[in-house]
Amino acid sequence: MLRSLISACLMTGLMLFTSTDFSIVEAKEPAPLKTLDKSEIPQSMQGLPLLFHENFEAGNSKHWEPTDDKAWKIIHQGDNHAFSLIKKKSNYEPPVRSPYNRALLKNISVSDFIFDVKLQSTIPDYGHRSLCLFFGYQDDAHFYYVHFGKKMDDHANQIFIVNNKPRTKISTKTTPGTNWDDEWHHARVVRNTESGSIKIYFDNMKEPVMTANDKTFLSGRVGIGSFDDTGNFDEILLFGKKVK
Repeated sequence: MLRSLISACLMTGLMLFTSTDFSIVEAKEPAPLKTLDKSEIPQSMQGLPLLFHENFEAGNSKHWEPTDDKAWKIIHQGDNHAFSLIKKKSNYEPPVRSPYNRALLKNISVSDFIFDVKLQSTIPDYGHRSLCLFFGYQDDAHFYYVHFGKKMDDHANQIFIVNNKPRTKISTKTTPGTNWDDEWHHARVVRNTESGSIKIYFDNMKEPVMTANDKTFLSGRVGIGSFDDTGNFDEILLFGKKVK
């Protein structure tokens, strides 16, 4: 009916403004993530075998170890499930200055690996809007992480090492910032322990947005989370060389 009214006005040269007219410019809701079909899940990547896949469609997070259980929950988005970090700052105090919100994959440590994750920021936009991925995790005071920050500085949008002291930037390359919106995005961490190479990808899987080179931790666990923001995680793939 509204379309017909607008067409009639255009033909007659009339200008009509009502409260109804403005409903057609409402903000679009972010689209739910499409769950991968089994046939779409690669069994290897860059010569590394698939070790783990998680899409949370079982409705639980039993494979994950959060630093604060109450900061995370399984949510529905349309027909899809996702693992949601719901607290901006969780009830966890790290031993040294480093991200508060962490959920680590249980029972798998890797040396060389590819950690592939779909992630969605759910915090209102601001300069330090961010999410993180963890890797080389030894314990709560020894690990690496990548911080996807809205605006780059020495403590944002960088690769960091936490080695029993406050996080230290080790990036050799980064960007002016991660262009967050409310949609789902695709991130990947690629680790080669022989060379020490760390490559980080965001949406474009052909060109890394961040790089580093470090051999401090040559194996460890992987995880998801944030420094002090909220977000959703889904369709997680881990390829790699498993170690005890």
